[in-house]
Amino acid sequence: MTYKTLLVHAQPQAEPRLQAAAALARKCGARLIGLGAEMFEPLTMADPYGFASADWLTLMREQIEKDLELAEQAFERSAEGLDHEWRRVVDLPTPSLARAARAADLIIAGGVPNRDRSGYRSADLGELIVTAGRPVLVVPPNGGELSGQRVLVAWKDTREARRATLDALPLLTRAEEVRVVAVVPEDQTEAGQFQVDEVAAWLRRHGAPAKPQVIAGFDDEAGAQIQLLAAGIDADLIVAGGYGHSRFAEWLLGGVTRTLLTDAAQFVLFSH
Repeated sequence: MTYKTLLVHAQPQAEPRLQAAAALARKCGARLIGLGAEMFEPLTMADPYGFASADWLTLMREQIEKDLELAEQAFERSAEGLDHEWRRVVDLPTPSLARAARAADLIIAGGVPNRDRSGYRSADLGELIVTAGRPVLVVPPNGGELSGQRVLVAWKDTREARRATLDALPLLTRAEEVRVVAVVPEDQTEAGQFQVDEVAAWLRRHGAPAKPQVIAGFDDEAGAQIQLLAAGIDADLIVAGGYGHSRFAEWLLGGVTRTLLTDAAQFVLFSH
């Protein structure tokens, strides 16, 4: 079992993400799809005759065309020698990636600092995770090549965690060590141990070298404890359920999901 097609959001300044995506595509022997997506920002001021609006639209079209051209060049540099495909749309990046994911096994996102959060140019990672219907591999801000030799599975007995563990199988079966970790309150360690034992046994039947581990702690500490343990075992990949829902047109993320999205120094594979 392996990933056959990867999808990456291409932007002019996203070389860490593009290079990580290309390296993983080479490792998996996968086709790499690059998607350039950018949209007009709303005009806040205009003269009553519409001249400012017309000038603004012209400038914005020119800027988007320039950005998409630069994104294509960056993608082609990273994808050289790979089976790859370029796509471009003038549309919001997050829904564009979610729609394009119908042709892919895995979406690769992140890989840039969180300075530009404009949804007209950059994907909203939380929204992408919960709407795409595909696993999302978030590249750390500094990029890097995913080795996946040591992996931490952040276990919680939920649909999202079960989905993430299954979606990560192509990477877990290649690893040298997989640690299945549950962070639970002190009075739930026995139940937590039973769960991670079962998950680890299931993974071993698929050929993944999985070991179970339970850590006593509270939900609001779980994200930090997962990151600390991942660093302690030299894992460069965390697998986790992506928790979130929409409320009043805003996406609300679970605490561990939010922590791993904003603070993780490792690659994180999320599934919803």
